[in-house]
Amino acid sequence: MASEIHMSGPECLIENTNGRLLVNPKALKILSAIQQPVVVVAIVGLYRTGKSYLMNKLAGKNKGFSLGSTVQSHTKGTWMWCVPHPKKPDHTLVLLDTEGLGDVEKGDNQNDSWIFALAILLSSTFVYNSMGTINQQAMDQLHYVTELTDRIRAKVSPEVDGVEDSADFVSFFPDFVWTLRDFSLDLEADGQSITADEYLENSLKLKKGTSQKDKNFNLPRLCIRKFFPKKKCFIFDRPTNRKKLGQLEKLCDDELDSEFVQQAAVFCSYIFRNSKTKTLSGGIKVNGPRLETLVQTYVNAINSGDLPCMENAVLALAEIENAAAVKKAIAHYDQQMGQKLQLPTETLQELLDLHRTIEKEAIEVFMRRSLKDIDHIFQKELAAQLDKKRDDFCNKNLKASSDHCSALLKDIFSPLEEGVKKGIYSKPGGYRLFIEKIQELKKKYLQEPRKGIQAEEILQEYLKSKESVSGAILQTDQTLSEKEKLIEVERVKAESAQAAAKMLEEMQIKNQQMMEQKEKSYQEHVQQLTKKMERDRAQLLEEQERTLSLKLQEQARLLQEGFQEENRRLHNEIQNLQKKMNKPRQQCCLS
Repeated sequence: MASEIHMSGPECLIENTNGRLLVNPKALKILSAIQQPVVVVAIVGLYRTGKSYLMNKLAGKNKGFSLGSTVQSHTKGTWMWCVPHPKKPDHTLVLLDTEGLGDVEKGDNQNDSWIFALAILLSSTFVYNSMGTINQQAMDQLHYVTELTDRIRAKVSPEVDGVEDSADFVSFFPDFVWTLRDFSLDLEADGQSITADEYLENSLKLKKGTSQKDKNFNLPRLCIRKFFPKKKCFIFDRPTNRKKLGQLEKLCDDELDSEFVQQAAVFCSYIFRNSKTKTLSGGIKVNGPRLETLVQTYVNAINSGDLPCMENAVLALAEIENAAAVKKAIAHYDQQMGQKLQLPTETLQELLDLHRTIEKEAIEVFMRRSLKDIDHIFQKELAAQLDKKRDDFCNKNLKASSDHCSALLKDIFSPLEEGVKKGIYSKPGGYRLFIEKIQELKKKYLQEPRKGIQAEEILQEYLKSKESVSGAILQTDQTLSEKEKLIEVERVKAESAQAAAKMLEEMQIKNQQMMEQKEKSYQEHVQQLTKKMERDRAQLLEEQERTLSLKLQEQARLLQEGFQEENRRLHNEIQNLQKKMNKPRQQCCLS
């Protein structure tokens, strides 16, 4: 695999200029060189909430992503920093820092919505960063999550009613991490200590009721619960006093609040150990070039006024990947045939057997790299190219054999040619000497190794070309009677007919071998395709089971909350009833 990418600092991936998103070619070039699987962590949040500091920590640096120290939003667009993954060998950690949401200077909420949507589409872990506690204001500021179904499509064609199931989104949405900065409350509920995760779950509980106020309260919470089954929460104390906040990148850990330093370390450790490789539907692991394609596909869709569509992105990716898979498979075939094939081969079967072995390897190379080859278009293209390669090698084999045999005959039969020129056979008894010389030289020719598949045909062509010379010598040989000459003419004709029949038989055998090879090639493609379809089906089932499990867990959680709410209601009713029953008793005692 390609070597690790070492970036000394972040590079702008998506520029945000005058409300238009532009992809930076320099950043794409960096991604194109990363052949390792990527773990993509994106952070989003309101401006001036310290997002960049956390991303620098994940990069193992104090400086890198711009922190800024004013009330202005400092990060513009989406910035990328690729570093070797500290916990996963042969993986690259891709950090995406986005410009702050809600910047009053920008004045464009739609632009913020696209930044939010892109961060979700590109990441395997999505970090939402906010200040203080999770209250209604924090939820209102997270209104972008309620717009996701208006900003993203999972499929080209949704269900019949035009509405996409949340499961379609869950299958490719990232894990959700909420980071709460400058958190000052005690983590308690009903007098009991709770974890940050429990605090998040409590904050996402829904209200019973159907009023518009209840709906507004529930909507962002419901969206987070549906779209992000896997959620995590981290709280952070204030890192230092207000005057030093602008110098964070210059401060050492011992100059910061010790609790904050510990909290940041726990956050980084969690991200390193739990963030997954970016994976698309069908179990497609994303590497640098694939992430590059996703960025371009999504940004192009947004700029053209369309909704970014996960299925379209995978199809665009598949087209690029499958074309590259065909190219890789053909390159493997050419390399192996170049190394192992020695022309001419002794038999056609020798060539076809080698072709079949390397063809099988080439198909395996294609299958390993290909993805979502709809209607097997690219596999058919590979099959056509391999068939052409086989036919080209067969033709080269024919020519190599013909050229070699022609040169061999010229060399071996040169004494005969010289004898004819000198007239040593144009004398009584010369015909017998001529025939004996031909038989001698023919035997020598047949004993030569690796003449190839044209050995007999080229020999017969040569002998046929000498029939006129042989006939002339026969007619001038006065030692033979007319009857003997006629017998010799018939013998030559019979030999020619026998040789022709032999060549016809060989031709039929070669045609049969070619037909059998074509059938074997077809069966090999079918067999390899069947194996791949079985693997893909297993991955799909695994993905569907995971998605269903997440949905069932969320439904169970909702039911549990409903039961708990009902228990609390019943408990309150019993307490109220007991109070009412106790009142008459107290009055009786007083009287």
